[in-house]
Amino acid sequence: MAKVIMVQGTMSGAGKSLLTAGLCRIFRQDGYRPAPFKSQNMSLNSFVTKEGLEIGRAQAMQAEAAGTAPRVCMNPILLKPAGHMCSQVIVNGEVLGNMSAREYFAWKTHLIPDIKRAFRELEETADIIVIEGAGSPAEINLKHNDIVNMGLAQMVDAPVLLVGDIDRGGVFAQLLGTLMLLEEHERKRVRGLVVNKFRGDRTILDPGVEMLEEKGGIPVAGVVPYMELALEDEDSLTERFEKKRVGPIDIAVIRYPRISNFTDYDVFEQIPEVSLRYVSSVEELKEPDLIFLPGSKNTMGDLKWMRRNGLEAAVRELAGEIPVFGICGGYQMMGERVSDPDGVEEGGSLRGMGMLPVATVLGRQKQRCQTEGVINELKGPLSALSGCPFRGYEIHMGRTCRTDEKEAAPGEEDFPVVWGGKNAYGSYVHGLFDQSEAVAALAGILAERKGIRLSGTGPEDRRIWKERQYDKLADILRDSLDMERIYGILREARLE
Repeated sequence: MAKVIMVQGTMSGAGKSLLTAGLCRIFRQDGYRPAPFKSQNMSLNSFVTKEGLEIGRAQAMQAEAAGTAPRVCMNPILLKPAGHMCSQVIVNGEVLGNMSAREYFAWKTHLIPDIKRAFRELEETADIIVIEGAGSPAEINLKHNDIVNMGLAQMVDAPVLLVGDIDRGGVFAQLLGTLMLLEEHERKRVRGLVVNKFRGDRTILDPGVEMLEEKGGIPVAGVVPYMELALEDEDSLTERFEKKRVGPIDIAVIRYPRISNFTDYDVFEQIPEVSLRYVSSVEELKEPDLIFLPGSKNTMGDLKWMRRNGLEAAVRELAGEIPVFGICGGYQMMGERVSDPDGVEEGGSLRGMGMLPVATVLGRQKQRCQTEGVINELKGPLSALSGCPFRGYEIHMGRTCRTDEKEAAPGEEDFPVVWGGKNAYGSYVHGLFDQSEAVAALAGILAERKGIRLSGTGPEDRRIWKERQYDKLADILRDSLDMERIYGILREARLE
């Protein structure tokens, strides 16, 4: 049996995902074979494994930190919110269907065999499994038939680190209140408390830590500082959406209500001259140098949202002067029509933005695959992207076909990687700009159009850069966590 340790939080956004990734990195550096596990994740940021199966993006990130390939057994259940109180349920990497919150809550215990099977599969190759919980274990209305927090800890006999977020305030009430609401057998599983996102002089916190240990009866395993890291975070609580700085090169990403896989654009944060803004109104849009239309879990609903608030008209007008680039759902929106005969999203048919000569028919079969190669020959202002290597993945529901008869017969789907010209471009490939050549080429195009020079030698390859971030995360956690205590918790875990 692999040794296990579980990271639970007092709330969503307490920092569970990063702490899980950091522990995976430390264990890897220390010569072990760690792996992350999250039985159920709710996220619109997802990843496609080598086998063409879908998992949460956070588990893919944690697998990278652990130095292992992302696998579907690391996240057997993925919930992707598709509308009001409704989610797409993905089990073992494949779409099971859509369920309301009430339907899923009543049905989810049927997935326990899948969770146990995935965990056993992970044990075959890992000697330490770092489990991430979800939300809080003290949500008393959700504790019945829990499969992701204390219910899972009991299922796999895992000791728990409980993490609180001091940056939001009230961390002592968070931690002590959570312990108070746990059952006695659940409290016994909590072997250490962690105060996360601390800013300032650590010694000022010492009296509070002593009182926390006294009142909680559980040792504090560390005080982790607020970390300035550019790693992927929870899509619903990311701080990236709040950044509004406008730099010499201004890139705007349209933030729809159901935006997905916005991690496609994180790479641009490496370039000092580029500001990346997420905008949700015409007033915020202003006059950027490039607009990205990102992925969406509800292409038709988000296109209607853009139409209602004036963003569609504003983007179309700006496309006369600047490039507009759609990826996945954004690409589908840019076509002439999106149809939904099977009611996958909202049913019916909807006029598209009319910026690309394509049409999309949504279907129940989801396209999932990893892909790599070079970007095809492009025309227009982004022609310098031609020939740049890429490595990414596709994940979408629907077939997109050409509607122009000049270059291909209607209905043909043999598209290039990037389709378009003039100022309108689209692609189904997530991670298209993760290779240094592609992001440098695009930044160079925008810099030349603005008449400025980029400093430095350009961004690092995305994979190399992320490796440096994981090492930095591990260094911070080694300095702030009591790793001797954590290894002690591991040694005592699952003694039977």
